[in-house]
Amino acid sequence: MPAARRRPIRIGCSGWNYQSWRDEFYEGKPARLWLRHYAEHFDTVEVNTTFYRLPLRTSVARWVEETPQRFLFAVKASRYLTHLKRLTDLAGIERYYERLEPLVATPKLGPVLWQLPANFRRDDHRLANALAALPPGRHCFEFRHPSWFVEPVYDLLRRHGAALVIGDRPEVKEFQTHELTTDWTYIRFHYGSRGRRGNYSERELEEWARRFEDWRGEVEILAYFNNDWETFAIRNARWLRRRLSA
Repeated sequence: MPAARRRPIRIGCSGWNYQSWRDEFYEGKPARLWLRHYAEHFDTVEVNTTFYRLPLRTSVARWVEETPQRFLFAVKASRYLTHLKRLTDLAGIERYYERLEPLVATPKLGPVLWQLPANFRRDDHRLANALAALPPGRHCFEFRHPSWFVEPVYDLLRRHGAALVIGDRPEVKEFQTHELTTDWTYIRFHYGSRGRRGNYSERELEEWARRFEDWRGEVEILAYFNNDWETFAIRNARWLRRRLSA
């Protein structure tokens, strides 16, 4: 494929603050230097801590300061909005964005990830209202109940320029689709099915590499490895990056 037709592919990890990475990846450095070190090896990261608690604005400002100009942060929406309110009331999103303001004001803010609980069944009306209320920017939805994977839901996402998250883990393979609903897509590698203890095998990663090579003519790709234990996420993300840059 001509280089001019190839869309960008960004590959990173779901978080960077893992003690188990200290020796193998961070080379024994103190935690205050971990984000800088991470950003020397990857150009994007998915922030999961924003799902559990609102970050301090000072912390968010440090994320911006400690990363290169073209670095990108994907941020997970608050579980208050997705799991407690279950998209019925997005008034709390204003407070969420206020805390992220040092990032929102820069080009480093990537997609906001809306992960719905596994027992949240399809509700087109609720999804449509939520999509209409979202602030400007990129948004993607990770559905974990099989009822969501139907054409009317894809149409809703398309109309609002939102991406369907492609979640990769064995228990969702029966219903998870690879539908592309906008000009970018978002993949979450939760854990492999053929490697040991959640590691991805090279054969699995090669299959994804070929899939990405096919897709990149149509969409920009953002992909994150969430199998952080035993440094699997780092190893798998590096392998896939090398393979796609070869």
